[in-house]
Amino acid sequence: MPSSLSADRSAAEPPEPEALEALICQARRLRGGIDAVRRATGDAGPRSRWERALCELAASQLEDLGRQLGQLRDGPPAPPDTGPVGSAEWDLLTDEVTWSEEVYQLFGRDPADGALTLDELPSWVLDEDREQLTALVTGCLVDGRPAEGEFRLRRGDGTVRTVQLRAEPVLDADGCAAAMWAVLRDVGELSRGREAVRLSHDALHHQRHRLAAELREAVLPSWRSETGNGLELATHHVPGTTGGLPGGDWCDALPLPDGRTLLSVGALTGQGMATASALAMLLGAVRGMAVTGTEPGPLLGWLNQLLDHSAQPALGSALCCRYEPHTRTLRWAGADHPAPLLFRAGTGRVLPGERGMPLGVVRGAGYTQAEERLLPGDVLLLHTEALPAERLLAPAARLTTAHSAQDCVRILMAECGGRSRQDDARMLVARISA
Repeated sequence: MPSSLSADRSAAEPPEPEALEALICQARRLRGGIDAVRRATGDAGPRSRWERALCELAASQLEDLGRQLGQLRDGPPAPPDTGPVGSAEWDLLTDEVTWSEEVYQLFGRDPADGALTLDELPSWVLDEDREQLTALVTGCLVDGRPAEGEFRLRRGDGTVRTVQLRAEPVLDADGCAAAMWAVLRDVGELSRGREAVRLSHDALHHQRHRLAAELREAVLPSWRSETGNGLELATHHVPGTTGGLPGGDWCDALPLPDGRTLLSVGALTGQGMATASALAMLLGAVRGMAVTGTEPGPLLGWLNQLLDHSAQPALGSALCCRYEPHTRTLRWAGADHPAPLLFRAGTGRVLPGERGMPLGVVRGAGYTQAEERLLPGDVLLLHTEALPAERLLAPAARLTTAHSAQDCVRILMAECGGRSRQDDARMLVARISA
């Protein structure tokens, strides 16, 4: 079968500039279209926040695409200008110092004034870098090994230059250092380029952090306490100590059309925009299937299949519960997630049931449902792995006499909130109405 490439054109030949320019223009037009869509979104409500967050994500990806196409069009960047490169030698036996013309230029020193000795050299170096220079020279002359590092020097005209030094010892017949030979070069432009790259990286990291947080805010419930369908509900988020990108943990409560309530909690592995996007997809699927009446066990099975076939596979754990207010019956199933905790008459316990396989690990995994009949005044707690069950069970007596679900959250945080934890933690308290 003939190749799609013409016979007189090699596949290794770079793409034509006209084609790349057309793609760049198309990316710009799409970017402008997304801006128009973003401006047309509303200013309030969860759906508006969700739409704006997705527009920001798409715009960011198009900016990256345009930048990469531009780099492909322009070719590899030119190597940075590292300024003059010269050599120097300090003879320890004769105290003679030899500098090339470039080293004099680097120091801004007149050759008629002579080269600097090793004793004079530190006086030209910034105070905070003198220790670094001393360590380089000592390593070369005392330890007899090559040394490499950077330091900043103040020239005769007052300007500051960043200098890279690569030194090697010149050994005598006894293996002792008789001289030090070095190559010096001005790497100021290179250092400024590194700093610009670092600042750009920090800005990009901040932007991705903000977009991930906005997307999470758009899809996660904004309420902290709520009453309805025979339940009094309260949620709480405990930030982790790592300070990294937003993770994939969630908790949710959704009133269903048949009068029941879906309670769910879980966590996806990873951080950042990819995880936030997967969380939006997953939570939307949970709510959508629950509205159709899907039971918790089969619901988790479909979620497992969804993650297994998604474009960006993710792993996670989840707990889905469905509460029937007329019979006060709780049906639940878990996918490698801590079971619900039940507090009643001053005691607390972990509800019995299978933990289940993690989501996205085993294709076709099934999840077994458990059932529990609840009583008025019972307190149900769903939580993520970062909050240990043994600590949550400790204040059982106080929880069952609390006046509200929000009071239960305060009691639990007094027990667990002060503990240092790396990962974010979430809890959902459901108090059964009389």
